[in-house]
Amino acid sequence: MDVNARVLVIGLDPYRVPGPWDPEPVATGIQIGMADFASHGVGAQTCLVGLDGSDDIEAVVSAALAAQPWECVVIGGGIRKNEDQLELFERIVNLTRQHAPDAAIAFNSRPDDTYHAAARWLSGDRDA
Repeated sequence: MDVNARVLVIGLDPYRVPGPWDPEPVATGIQIGMADFASHGVGAQTCLVGLDGSDDIEAVVSAALAAQPWECVVIGGGIRKNEDQLELFERIVNLTRQHAPDAAIAFNSRPDDTYHAAARWLSGDRDA
């Protein structure tokens, strides 16, 4: 694992997703996932966007992607798994290709396994 790697985690801000649901378990999972990066000495940042209309999602994601070179971009399941968010998922994949063309793209299965999703692509075993 390259401990100098930089990882961007793009996901939904659980507090800004409309609907009657409890955002705390997702928020806690994100905290656990990000702590995993720190415990492994890997630099990671989040780019969490809201679905409540408070973000220009394309601008926020583009700025985060262009902020620095990334070795890996993880796109979270909240964006990927919800069929209603298919267009958003496509836009984020294409923004990643545009602004971080050399970055590997990874997908987590839960917020707390984000480090492991990135680690699959940051290890020396892959041709990312």
